[in-house]
Amino acid sequence: MWYNSPYMQEKQDNGCDEERKRVRFYGAVTVSDRGQIVVPAEARRDLGIEVGEKLLAVSGPGGWLIFIPASILGEMLAQWADVARLLTDSSILDNKMAVEEMDETES
Repeated sequence: MWYNSPYMQEKQDNGCDEERKRVRFYGAVTVSDRGQIVVPAEARRDLGIEVGEKLLAVSGPGGWLIFIPASILGEMLAQWADVARLLTDSSILDNKMAVEEMDETES
């Protein structure tokens, strides 16, 4: 899943879809004594992050930290819901049951 900022959407519309697929390093940030960081200007521009926009801070195993624009949370959840619907599609369930029946008859 990729956040399609206005800047990146313009690049895609101009045939630069490969730009969206790259992992991009924007530089190092320093945490201030007040716990603040500055998101590099180029990253803000590329991702369409505006002044005052809320970012969700998410950590994972291994100590990594990512920021996700809160404005795309609804879009992400909708995409996940689509995947869940696909996984629970009756044809998929029917195929799974058919495979399980085949396994039982082979035993």
